[in-house]
Amino acid sequence: MPTLIPETPAISVSQRRILPDEQQAVRLQHLVVLTPDKAGIALWRQLPFSDTFAQLAKRRPPRAKGPLRTHLPDSATAVTLGRVKPGRSVFACHESARKLAAAVIAEDPGSAGIAVVGFSDDETAVLQSALVSALLAAAFPMPAERKKVVPPARLRRIQLFAPASGVDVTRLKAEAEGNNLARWLTVLPPNVLDAAGYRTLAKALADREGWRMRFLNENALAREGAGAFLAVSQGNANRDAGIIRLQYRPGKKSAAPDVTLVGKGVCFDTGGNNLKPFRSMLDMHEDMQGSAVALGTLLALSRLDYPRPVDCWLAVTENRIGPTAYKSRDVVTASNGVTIEVIHTDAEGRMALADTLALACADEPKLMIDYATLTGACVSALTTRYSGVFSNRPELYPSLVAAGQASGERVWGFPMDSDFDQDIESPAADLVQCGVDGAGDHILASRFLNHFVADGVPWVHMDLAAGHRKGGLGLIPTAVTGFGVRYTTGLLLDHPLPGDDATESE
Repeated sequence: MPTLIPETPAISVSQRRILPDEQQAVRLQHLVVLTPDKAGIALWRQLPFSDTFAQLAKRRPPRAKGPLRTHLPDSATAVTLGRVKPGRSVFACHESARKLAAAVIAEDPGSAGIAVVGFSDDETAVLQSALVSALLAAAFPMPAERKKVVPPARLRRIQLFAPASGVDVTRLKAEAEGNNLARWLTVLPPNVLDAAGYRTLAKALADREGWRMRFLNENALAREGAGAFLAVSQGNANRDAGIIRLQYRPGKKSAAPDVTLVGKGVCFDTGGNNLKPFRSMLDMHEDMQGSAVALGTLLALSRLDYPRPVDCWLAVTENRIGPTAYKSRDVVTASNGVTIEVIHTDAEGRMALADTLALACADEPKLMIDYATLTGACVSALTTRYSGVFSNRPELYPSLVAAGQASGERVWGFPMDSDFDQDIESPAADLVQCGVDGAGDHILASRFLNHFVADGVPWVHMDLAAGHRKGGLGLIPTAVTGFGVRYTTGLLLDHPLPGDDATESE
């Protein structure tokens, strides 16, 4: 069976200040060249074997799609030539990079060079970063257990020529490692990554990375009064569910977290007594993707020596059917005292997150972000190209959307007005868990979760509509996208935390 923690391929990324000459080019096993779609003779002359590239570009049919391939003269060096229109969005650049990376990996080279010519410095940085990241994603071996072993990609060296000033290789590799971890965990079979396996994995990662770890098992959660989480876990066959807390502390070990990441970790979701139909249940081992994104983000921040303390909370359970499973019209009490009337047992994610959010608020982080494959309504609203974001601080929305545009992991901000609470009022408890008809469920789920977030804690909820997209998305070639790791890294590194501006101006 696949191991719990992936082995990251040792791929070096080096940089040369100028474009390659002919001798450097032929020493590579593959050379990727990316130019504007209307490149002229002056541009081709910047490249080695310029006549080869100019002739290749001229042979391209007017409506042809995808990259062009050839070999350098009298050489075994393969060439992939891509041409894109300048001025495209970061996401569009990422889509082009993914296709170019797929063409390179299909040739299975041990080394690849990247030459991007003819663009502005800012756009060159985006395209170069995208190609490096796409190659790191495409070369990463996803878990599989087959009788016939498929060898991993041979790529071990990437050479970036004439890098733009905005290219940060250390950050690209950290983001790739976090994204790869998130994708790996999400794909693992549910009999491998069950709740007990998740705890084992978290402990191994914590030991390796120097994180502190605490596991709140069902008995500990009962003492905390975490009735919402326990309602979901009570139907499981084994008593191994619980909430994992990981702590990254670059400075004082006792420091409170500036950032708290929370992830839905439902390792398999049957829907409970409101049992899912076959097609809806088939990939429900992926219902823990929110926790995988939170964990992958923590790993990326650790690799970058992020200067702030970070907590990561993972709500790990299954949602099974059986004689002890929770049911419609049950009334339970969460750890913050809020009572909940259960409506639909397949709305288990918000139940497990409710107590996790409430417990995580005790340390009053400057920013709390949760991730969850929470609602089909968000997919219906956005398709699988975007994910939804919700916040109890409306002033954060411009930064949230901007971070999505800059990272290529696009998000859309939904309303969180308090009058939506009228749709989750209960005659028997403080709240109903969800509406009966499913209308606006992504918004109502967010309003529900808001009742478990302390007023003083700025909070962002990400509904991972783009967590799974057939054919891949942006930089990522696999259906499971790991969406959220690159987004959050960019949000935290490139935007101030709530309250930072006020602190700096005093």
